[in-house]
Amino acid sequence: MNPTTAMITSSTPSLRTHWAAAWFAAAIGLSFGAASASPNVPPPAQTQALMIRGATLHTVSGADIVNGSMLLERGRISAIGGPELQAPAGAKTLDLAGRHVYPGMVAADTTLGLAEIQSVRASVDTTETGALNPNARALVAVNADSELIPVNRAGGVLAALSVPMSGPTGLIAGTSALIQLDGWNWQDMSLTPEVALHITVPKLRMNSALFPNLPEQRLADLRRNTEARLRLLEDAFTNTAAYARARSADSATPIDTRWEAMLPVLPVMAGGAAQRPVFIEANDLAQIRYALDFAERFKLKWVLVGGADAWRVADTLRERQVPVIIGGLYRLPARRDDLPDALYTLPAKLAAAGVKFAIASGGRDSSNERNLPFEAGHARAYGLSDEEALKSVTLYPAQILGAADRLGSLEVGKHASFFVSDGSPLEMRTRIERVFIQGREIELSDRQTQLRDKYQQRDKP
Repeated sequence: MNPTTAMITSSTPSLRTHWAAAWFAAAIGLSFGAASASPNVPPPAQTQALMIRGATLHTVSGADIVNGSMLLERGRISAIGGPELQAPAGAKTLDLAGRHVYPGMVAADTTLGLAEIQSVRASVDTTETGALNPNARALVAVNADSELIPVNRAGGVLAALSVPMSGPTGLIAGTSALIQLDGWNWQDMSLTPEVALHITVPKLRMNSALFPNLPEQRLADLRRNTEARLRLLEDAFTNTAAYARARSADSATPIDTRWEAMLPVLPVMAGGAAQRPVFIEANDLAQIRYALDFAERFKLKWVLVGGADAWRVADTLRERQVPVIIGGLYRLPARRDDLPDALYTLPAKLAAAGVKFAIASGGRDSSNERNLPFEAGHARAYGLSDEEALKSVTLYPAQILGAADRLGSLEVGKHASFFVSDGSPLEMRTRIERVFIQGREIELSDRQTQLRDKYQQRDKP
């Protein structure tokens, strides 16, 4: 049994339909005489030191360095400074005068690597059946050959949190993984194999305007169904704590893979602390209030995902030190009486309230993570400062995902993962010209540039 198969069978369910999707994609490729995977070849690990000179280095964590120099060695930043910085013997020099260098952006809520073509079911491997799937692991289902990876990478997104989805009736989706957007396989791409357990709070606010003629009995049934789902969610955490006590008292207690997967998020032992956060998806005020109470009762270390109404309880979120991953700005307001710019101003409101936040693009459409910097740019147009807007897609998501020691800024010791552009990435007219991941320059061609080049050669009438 190979290591991949061993990992899949040891965690049931584990998004195994990835393999069916792979065979399906291969069949499609063969039937059309086309490649079934991205043709980009991952470069080998960096062996020769590289000195970058002349560019404006946007460190994000500190001041910009005009005419800066940055030394890359063995995939990490080993030195950063001005033009006086000396290169070691044998180092290669890259002159980037007039250009700007930014740390790679981090997509903090996406299905990138798990979904290819939304309309082709066999290529979408985001969701397990059933309501409770804490032992599902996103990492083992990541498709390193996805055509969407180079497309989004060319937009400056160099790392992503690949997140399993709950589905329409799901509650606990599984564990997400932080990946870099380059590698031969999911093992190469893995930065943090297991980041957080993801759960979804059911909708608690019934919009009567959507159901004007629904009988009262049917409305009562819907409310009872919601209450039953909430009990199921709470029972899962209660059962995990009971399972932990039983296993501690008697090692012969049968192993349950679902409860085992949830143990890291619960401080089950006296005086213990949760080893892993829970990402709770909740958008409207009722959901967020429930999540606050739920996390308090089970003593969870948690992050609010979505958070459309987070500004309404911003003081509580700040006091309890709950970060927010905003699930995209390009959504309709939650209420008919909300202002049209309610979501556009959300990042600025959270920043003003002192709530740590990151901007994500919503997690459902992995083909458009490249638009992540434009969402941050939109927030800037509605009150967020330039510095906060840039941090919201670089340093802040890295901090929330526990990867600030490797990603999010240009600092000594961090991964040499950055991109070179002719201006600010928050502006649509900016062109990203070069991309480096762990000191290796990555090819910027993708399916879309290949089609562009193809049809530019067509004879014009």
